[in-house]
Amino acid sequence: MNAACYTVAPVIEFDRVHASRGDREVLRCVSSHVEAGETLALVGRSGAGKSTVLKLINRMLEPSDGSVRVEGRDTRAWDSTTLRRRTGYVLQEVGLFPHMSVGRNVGVVPTLAAWAPERIAARTHELLELVGLPPAEFELRWPDQLSGGQRQRVGVARALAADPPIVLMDEPFGSLDAVTRAELHVEFRRIQERLRKTVVLVTHDMREAFALADRIGVLDEGRLVACDARAGLQASSEPAVRLLLEASA
Repeated sequence: MNAACYTVAPVIEFDRVHASRGDREVLRCVSSHVEAGETLALVGRSGAGKSTVLKLINRMLEPSDGSVRVEGRDTRAWDSTTLRRRTGYVLQEVGLFPHMSVGRNVGVVPTLAAWAPERIAARTHELLELVGLPPAEFELRWPDQLSGGQRQRVGVARALAADPPIVLMDEPFGSLDAVTRAELHVEFRRIQERLRKTVVLVTHDMREAFALADRIGVLDEGRLVACDARAGLQASSEPAVRLLLEASA
């Protein structure tokens, strides 16, 4: 991530980014990039700045110094609504609308974008099939009729509905039991192999990061202290990296 050499313009770039909340600096001089089709996982202690990175990418927050660029353009130059429609978001608690059926939840963003009803219906069916929820069985169900894993699958489908090039995932599997989480890891890899979205994933679990990501960035007290593939991180002598590795052993 830091000082990397690349010839194709990355989809996401952080250039010496600082971010503050009130009088507290949350990120400190973070420089990074994420390439097209790459899955980058961010790990670190609670409060290290992981979720702040996601919010900077889709302009829910703006940097106090430095710049964040998406598709070569500073996020402050993007219309925020347009940018957010290009960045699907998956949350730990999913956040499905309880008064909407599964199908309507999946179609929320296309509906806001004024897609034709038949196009929304076709896209909803396609995505429910993709995430392993046959539409004939699940489209008309309500969120409270689903298991935790099923709700998370609907959340992934909703994030993909408008076919965004970027997907942000904030602890998407953190509240699930170990077996369901493992099943969704398999599903994530299958879907990513097919779609090749640019994904930034926040997790507290180094094992999950190794299972899902091409590279892993380690944040410690707002600084990006390491970013590498699995083998590189396992060989790292950085104390924050060693602590996370030991905790996940």
